[in-house]
Amino acid sequence: MGAASGDERGTTERVLTLLGLLQQRRVWTGPELADRLKVTSRTVRRDVERLRTLGYPVHAVQGVGGGYQLGPGRDLPPLLLDDEEAIATAVSLLAGAGGAVAGAGDAALRALTKLDRVLPTRLRHEVRALSGSVESFGGGRTPVDAEVLMTLARACRDEVEAGFGYPSGGEVRRRRVEPYRLVASDRRWYLFAYDLDRDDWRTFRVDRMTGVSARTWRFRPRPAPDAAAYVQESVASRVYPHQARFLVHAPAGTVRAQIPASAAVVHGRGEGRCEVVSGGGDLDVVLVHVLLLGHEFEVLDPPWLGERCRVLAARLLAAGAAAPPGDGGATRAAAPPDAAD
Repeated sequence: MGAASGDERGTTERVLTLLGLLQQRRVWTGPELADRLKVTSRTVRRDVERLRTLGYPVHAVQGVGGGYQLGPGRDLPPLLLDDEEAIATAVSLLAGAGGAVAGAGDAALRALTKLDRVLPTRLRHEVRALSGSVESFGGGRTPVDAEVLMTLARACRDEVEAGFGYPSGGEVRRRRVEPYRLVASDRRWYLFAYDLDRDDWRTFRVDRMTGVSARTWRFRPRPAPDAAAYVQESVASRVYPHQARFLVHAPAGTVRAQIPASAAVVHGRGEGRCEVVSGGGDLDVVLVHVLLLGHEFEVLDPPWLGERCRVLAARLLAAGAAAPPGDGGATRAAAPPDAAD
């Protein structure tokens, strides 16, 4: 889409100025507004119609002392957003509220509240649909089509079935689901839904969906597990061919700060310990990552992974014994691998 022309920018700025004037006092006459805006009365009438089209209640009061008056919400600051802009703003703020930027969660939630107050009713419902249907763990994620998010959020809100194409077994198959929540991880957006064809709860990556549509068939919500916890566990362990559990001798908060939310699930176990559940294509790699956390730990499951610990320990001891003496720099702890992939 090309850049806006100078005339379009001028019109937008003038309409914003008009809205600001209407918020400053109770009633303005047409000539007064025309004089302040340096335009004709006819242009003022057109700009008033633009505000009404955007959902702002501008009333024309007849008779002596009459003029233009802004209806309920006149004390709110001006905010002119079309549908796409409102959706994009809400998605960005939700990403921040979900932890995309360190320390930005509270500010993003406050901004979402303000956005909800100043938007026209038509757009407010759309933003509420999205914000009411989103949960998160972690932050900073792969961009997805905002309209797809809105379609899924509306389906969650309205409790109607959704359909979409999704890759499975090397081909794209049509899925029918009862959508429950959108969940934002530290990398991607997911839909947590009840799969009608598989008769079970499932997690779907939104960026892999095609042909997303909301159906007209309503459903009665089923008892559901915690959406964010379910998706996190799915992403961190269930989707991998191998899973492992470790008892780490460190507080859960300390370990969570060291591991990306999409890489492992961390459960507090009291007395300064926690359980780490993770998965991967090769559990040797998972084992090394846990080792590099720098805490004492025990293998809980699978049992054979304990033997792998002994094998790898023997290799490390042999490598250390064979290494020539140095200045001690090689004994410094290795930094954990970059988790950003």
